[in-house]
Amino acid sequence: MLTRSADSGTNRLALRRVESQASAVPGTGGARRGPVSGLRRIDGLDRRIIEALQANGREPFRRIADRLGVSEATVRARYARLCADDILQVVAVTNPLGLGFDSMAIVGVRTAGSPEPVADEIAAWQEASYVLVTAGQFDILVEVVCGDRRELLDLTNRMRVLEGVVTTETFLYLHMVKQLYDWGTRPADAAEAVP
Repeated sequence: MLTRSADSGTNRLALRRVESQASAVPGTGGARRGPVSGLRRIDGLDRRIIEALQANGREPFRRIADRLGVSEATVRARYARLCADDILQVVAVTNPLGLGFDSMAIVGVRTAGSPEPVADEIAAWQEASYVLVTAGQFDILVEVVCGDRRELLDLTNRMRVLEGVVTTETFLYLHMVKQLYDWGTRPADAAEAVP
């Protein structure tokens, strides 16, 4: 089953869960994913904390608190809640090509019938960094990171034999031009704006 929200169905904003969290979730079989909490509204203070951490994920909570005019305990509690709700995840972002992973690609997958069972299977694979159910030419898009071209070939062959897969198309990364994760947050509704 595709990652399900406790209240509102599939959560299209699911973050990768660490293995220890996922294995504690019944029914995931130890996969690196699991149910995420329902979408909740974030306020202006949450947004400003997220934006500060997008700019510098190592910035001390005390400095963020001073800049935002709140206590360090408030920032720490908000951070913990944002992480627990799978809205925020602070990690070291790398360029896999620069680390020696020779083959990164996006694989478009067309399925017969519902794409969710195929997406769930692929999402459990360590090589899959993103798995998206999409509208358009492909039912699923999968970003994969492989050590070399042979590993990429083996991986795409594993995809092709999955029940429900009709075709795949692989788009090999030649050069990573831009990779940013500081896109900010959605603009606050007028009612949520923090002065």
